[in-house]
Order: sequence, then structure tokens, then C-alpha cells
Amino acid sequence: MEPKKHHHLLADLWESYPDALSNNFQSEKPYGIVNHLSDILAVGPYYHYVINLADYSLSQVSENITSIHGLATQPTTIREVIDQIHPEDLEFVLKAEEATLVKMKEIGFEHQLFLKTSYCFRMRVAKGDYHLFHHQAIHLAKDDLGRLTSALNIHTDVQHITQSNNKIVLVTGIGSRDDYCQIDLSKQLPQFEIPKLSKREMEIVSLVAKGNSSPQIAEKLFISPDTVRTHRKNLFRKTGTKSVGEFICKCIEWGLLQLICFFNIEFFI
Repeated sequence: MEPKKHHHLLADLWESYPDALSNNFQSEKPYGIVNHLSDILAVGPYYHYVINLADYSLSQVSENITSIHGLATQPTTIREVIDQIHPEDLEFVLKAEEATLVKMKEIGFEHQLFLKTSYCFRMRVAKGDYHLFHHQAIHLAKDDLGRLTSALNIHTDVQHITQSNNKIVLVTGIGSRDDYCQIDLSKQLPQFEIPKLSKREMEIVSLVAKGNSSPQIAEKLFISPDTVRTHRKNLFRKTGTKSVGEFICKCIEWGLLQLICFFNIEFFI
């Protein structure tokens, strides 16, 4: 289907879940956009924008969106962003959005300001080819009548990590919520169990993802390089990976990096 048609289908999809757009549930005071962005662990070039749900216009758009996608001007509507999505991925995006709405309805829309959704799809970049992007979305605010007014979207280029879309959708809790829901929209992929990692291992995952070497990690954590190497060896064993690139790819697929960022995990030495 044409991207423009999908823009209307996405709007129709959201409007078919009226409780997502307007409800009487009261919520705790949510994070603001600055808080959310400060929690993001960037593993590649990324940008963000806020969707205004009243008319699907955009605001607070990152300046680097133009250089990443090779646009002449900053986009002002969500349709202009959808136009960058690979045509073959548009159907998946529609199904992924529906899956997130179904899961959020199951959890309860009273918690919607404390749920983050994420999945991957391909987008056109400045050189004209397509890269795999990791999409994250967070509902930001509601008005006094209970109507959802805005949502934050963050797109990260992960092409240097993986070019394969596992078609897994995640709905995870942020702030006071600890939800972790994995929705596999691919029939070809086997089901898997996410390994349990210790707090120290989760901390090392974060530092490895930021490009730190074993000596650098040792210095930051005040432990010996040999101890770090032992942790890395155990992490590779637990995740069934053999290289840093493969390891980071698995962490993204399983949402482990998101858990570190959005659950505000405290680590103790």
C-alpha cells in the first residue's frame, strides 16, 4: 500500500481504540520529554519528535532528522515520517501498532503514560538506501478531560548492529511500572526465554553497549579487568553469542538495554 494510505489507516486504527485517546483514568504525574530522553541509551544515530494527537502534527523535532533521512526541511506531520518507511514494512508497522494497543488495553489504559512500546522497521536514509531503525513510543500527556494529547517517538539507526528485523514488539513499563510484554509477530522465529542477569551483569551490558573496553569498564566499576572479562564471558555464554556486535543485537531484541534505561535500575558495587 502507499505510505499516505497507511497514514490514514494508522489514524483509523488509533481511533478504533477510543479509550486509548480519551478516558477518565487518573494517572501519576508522568515524565516530561527531557526526562525520557535523558534515560535513552543511544546505540546509534537517533532523533525524536512529539506527535500532537489532535491533528497528527509534529513538534519538538530533532534537527538531525533531516541529515539522517536526507530531507530538505524538517517534517511537520507524521505522514512525512511514514513516507520514509520501507514500503514492504508498512503492513508490519500497522500490525505492530495494533498489537501494542491490544496489549495496552489488556494492561489497562489507566497505566498508558507509564508504558513504552518498541519494535523495528526499515527507513530510507540520506544515501537513498534503507537502514533498520529501532522505534520507541511513549505517551506523554493527557488534558483535563482525560484525552491523550501527545506522544514521544524515538528512532535509532541500528543498521550497524543488525540488518534483520525479528518482528518482535515490546511493551515495557517505565517509572513505577515493571511490565515486560513480548509479542512475536513472526511465525518463523522460535520462542525463546530471556536469560536472567545479575545487577552487575546488567551494568556491564550497559557499559559494553556504550563501547567501553574491558579495562575501561574495570576502571569505571573499580574492579579488575580479569573480573570484567569473566563477566563478559558469562554474558556471551548466557546469551549464546560470540561477538560484541551479536551480543548487543541480542540485548536490543530482548529489551535488556531498555530495561536498564527505563526501570532506573540501581547498581551496587
